[in-house]
Amino acid sequence: MKFTIPKPMKLEHDELHSELAKATKEPGRIGEAAKAVAKVLHNHFVNEEAYALPPLGLLPQLAAGKVTNEMADVLKMTDKLKAELPTMLKEHEAIVSALSDLVRIAKSEGRQEYIYFAEKLKLHAQTEEEVTYPTALLIGEFVRLNLGK
Repeated sequence: MKFTIPKPMKLEHDELHSELAKATKEPGRIGEAAKAVAKVLHNHFVNEEAYALPPLGLLPQLAAGKVTNEMADVLKMTDKLKAELPTMLKEHEAIVSALSDLVRIAKSEGRQEYIYFAEKLKLHAQTEEEVTYPTALLIGEFVRLNLGK
């Protein structure tokens, strides 16, 4: 079974990537700070899109009470997320630290748009920690319990 990242989440990731790419093209300290964010963020986003976000595509079906045997494939992703969660949370710490540097530099240069971007990305990370990752893990547990796996 194919698991698809919910469209709003995929669009949000794409938008954040686009804004970060723009920031990395800035000259001087802002560009360098943005490149530092990109360095710690890229693999993290790739992993999220590989195994942390796709399970969320099952939410509408699960909420409607539909659990099928094909959904068992999601367990590979949610088990990987569970195993990698400590690493992903450490990556968030590194990302937030790099974003704090970007905020500090953007403030010193009066670049409100990059302050806003960095704060938005920090909030995105917090949402993942408090909502996205736990929800994906619960999806795995729900499927496991309902399929007796």
